[in-house]
Formats: sequence, C-alpha cells, structure tokens
Amino acid sequence: MNLLWRLVSPNFGPQVFKYSKRSLKSVKFPFGSSNSLVHGIHVFHCPDEVGIVAKLSDCIASRGGNILTADVFVPQDNNVFYSRSEFTFDPAIWPRGEMDEDFFKLSKMFNAMKSVVHVPEIDPKYKITVLVSKQDHCLVDLLHRWQNGRLPVDITSVISNHDRGPDAHVIRLLERHGIPYYYLPTTMGKKREVEILELVHDTNFLVLARYMQVFSAEFLKSYGKDIINIHHGLLPSFKGGSPSKQAFEAGVKLIGATSHFVSEVLDAGPIIEQMVERVSHRDNLQSFIQKSEDLEKQCLVKAIKSYCELRVLPYKKDKTVVF
Repeated sequence: MNLLWRLVSPNFGPQVFKYSKRSLKSVKFPFGSSNSLVHGIHVFHCPDEVGIVAKLSDCIASRGGNILTADVFVPQDNNVFYSRSEFTFDPAIWPRGEMDEDFFKLSKMFNAMKSVVHVPEIDPKYKITVLVSKQDHCLVDLLHRWQNGRLPVDITSVISNHDRGPDAHVIRLLERHGIPYYYLPTTMGKKREVEILELVHDTNFLVLARYMQVFSAEFLKSYGKDIINIHHGLLPSFKGGSPSKQAFEAGVKLIGATSHFVSEVLDAGPIIEQMVERVSHRDNLQSFIQKSEDLEKQCLVKAIKSYCELRVLPYKKDKTVVF
C-alpha cells in the first residue's frame, strides 16, 4: 500500500515524497526523528532595533530547531525589546555548548542586557533554599509538590527562625528526603545574615515562604541573586504585618496574595504574580486568613514556576514583564 508524506519547504514550497509502507524505516526525516528532540527556552532583552526577531529565528532554524511559541514585547514609551521563545532541537545537531555560543553572539550583536537559554531536560534544576518562620503552610505545599515532581527545583535546605520539634510534620518530611533544616533564632539586633549567606551561597535563588524577617541592604548586595517572597496581601495595599487583619477591618470585597522580588524597601519589590478571591460581609477574620493562606500557596508556586520557565524579566525600575 502506498503512502504519501508531505513536507512544506520554506524555500521551494510543498514537496510530496512517495514511498511504500515496507520502505518506511529507510526514510530519513529532516533533523532526526522526533524521539531525539528536546525542549529549550530562550529569553532576550536588548535595545530595540529592526531585525531582532529575524536573527533569533534564523539562529534557531539554522541549527535545525523549530520554534513552538514566541512572545515579543516592545513598550510604547521605551526603546527596548523583550522576547521569550520555546523551541525543539536535536542535541546531536545542536550541542548544548554550541547553543550557548550562538546565543552569546546574538547578545553581543544587539548589546543585550539579558540573554538566557534553559534546556530543562539537560540543564541541572535550579537550586533553592526556602526560608520560613512559624507558619509553614507554604513550605509544606512546596515540599509536597517537590516530592511529587511538580516543582522544577531542587530544595537544598530549609532555614527558619522558629524551632520545630523532631516530631513536627515538616521535620519528618525533610528528614525523609535528606533536606537539612537549620534553626537560626533571630532578635532585633541579630538577624543571622552572615550564617544565612554561608548556607545559601551556592543556590540559584531564594524563596521566602512566610519568612517574617526583613533582610538588610548589605545582605541583598552580598547574596546578589534573586529572592522571591510571598506576601499575604494584595500589594501595594496592606503592606507590612497582619495584612489579612488590615483587609478585614477595611471591609474589602477582594483579598489577595502577591509574589514579588525582594528589594531594600519592605513589600515594594517588582511583582511577579497576584491572585485574588472574593469575600463578603459574611466572612470573619478566620475565614479571611484561611482564604488568604490558600491563595498564598498557589501564588508562590506560580511565581516559582514562572521564574524557572524564564517567563519573568525586569521592566523599568520596579516592574516586571511576565510572558
């Protein structure tokens, strides 16, 4: 029985190849079989000019890659270019090291402020440390998702200023997976920042899962990498402590949670993700808090995933582009 295979060529138009079923194994598909393809992500941030998309596309296509999705953002009031592309490629044709070199050449060509490529199947997972205080609902949620393979990170350690007994659920969960737990009690005059820096120096970024301490400017400068925080309120409203109580007393009809980057100013870093839920006069403070905690877990996970999938880029001083 004869079969037809249609190939659409960008240069020569549709081409039809005819072969019999018994000769199927000998047919050479372009760029290898689909079984050999892996998924890559590239983000680009540079001054805007003509031809950037064409060069990015050519860089991927010339190596046998195939773009699956491409998002571009050019602000009307700022001459900068943002893009995020997802593509498939064959590592046998486009080795991982050569991929870095190719995108580096593009970054030099366009004076890019940021050019990052990530291949989840090949590159190591992002290493993080989670910091937490007394309330551990966000930490427990992260650990369960990580345990089930639904969080694209490696949790290297947990640091807390709150002591937990050996029978605590969190401690048992951490011990089961060999994740160290460091108890570093803090006071107003002793934030334990030097010890924390020693413990997290080899991480890719930090996650504050309800860590109720404010890092100093010196700590942020010394660490030098991104820190993602979850705030149990819809910023920029209800900053600081007890935002659920503030919202309840204000009689709001929507409550929320905000994931943002940590900056020197309390609860004022660039926002990554926000989630909301409706409340009413029938809610009391306890139901406010319960709804808020559910939102916090979802919002923090969404922010971490977006960050690991290279969806988050800096925009101006205190904003983000989230593809």
